[in-house]
Amino acid sequence: MKLLIHPPIDEQRLSKLRVAAGSMRVVNAASHEEAAAEIVDADAFFGKLTAPLLAAATKLRWVQSPTASLEHYVFPELVDHPCTLTNMRGLFYDVIADHVFGYILCFARNLHRYLRQQMRAEWSPIGGEQTRLSYAQGPGQVTPMDRAHMHLGDCTIGIVGLGSIGLEVARRATAFDMKVVAVDVKLTDPPPFVDRLWPVERLPDLLAASDFVVIAAPHTPQTEGLFGREQFQQMQRTAYLINIGRGVIVRLDELVEALDARLIAGAALDVFETEPLPVDHPLWQRENVLITPHVAACSVRVPERHLQMLLENVRRFATDQPLLNVASKTDWF
Repeated sequence: MKLLIHPPIDEQRLSKLRVAAGSMRVVNAASHEEAAAEIVDADAFFGKLTAPLLAAATKLRWVQSPTASLEHYVFPELVDHPCTLTNMRGLFYDVIADHVFGYILCFARNLHRYLRQQMRAEWSPIGGEQTRLSYAQGPGQVTPMDRAHMHLGDCTIGIVGLGSIGLEVARRATAFDMKVVAVDVKLTDPPPFVDRLWPVERLPDLLAASDFVVIAAPHTPQTEGLFGREQFQQMQRTAYLINIGRGVIVRLDELVEALDARLIAGAALDVFETEPLPVDHPLWQRENVLITPHVAACSVRVPERHLQMLLENVRRFATDQPLLNVASKTDWF
């Protein structure tokens, strides 16, 4: 058997991969011409596959994508080909969940607004200059300043997509005593830390119930443009949208309209329809919008996880065991 790699990987990773491959020959193609010649009798491929390379293959049975997302990886000839496609999903679950709760805590405690005030040396409690002496008036005296700071234990988080990231967000939400509701296209039985799990058709119910709506779904033909004017109208006016899934899931122009109309309280976005986000885009100037430049998955842990996933699947293929992360070529995940 033969595994072809293209573009080539560094010698340190290559040496580990050769060990995992056992008796399977590993070719680390340095050029497209070498890859085109070697793929003719290759059984497996890792890297960026193209239609011409696939057309030259006669024995190809397995393709390992170097990415978790597949919307830019699959092409019609690959969809029609009988080979098995696997991806790198599941590597970022805890890292991106951290990012999500960074957003949530910012909004709940107004940290994004206090940071701006700090840069102006401005002492101004959100909700007004209410004094804590109001508590001396007796129990149950809630001030506007209190109301302006959310108590997460009173909040519901709605998660769109319970893959590895969505599940980790749900699990961590329980540490904050949040109620968790979710929709998913595959799962039907809610995990212990999800209070209600609905089919995707119940998305309007999730939107109406949630204080924070977290999009953790992949880019698929079904999720493209899923969030637009209608969905924002279904959300609570006090709710926040968080997108760490894929940029094309949210129609940004309609999000801007929703923010202008105060249909929702704010949004936090790590991914966008167009990246980088244009410098003149109106979202940059919104105090109630958090923008990060597609960095939610960044972590010192991810590169090693990426390599270990590749090594494990190479071991499995070489020993005729079931592969991890088998993906749907038509659904892109």
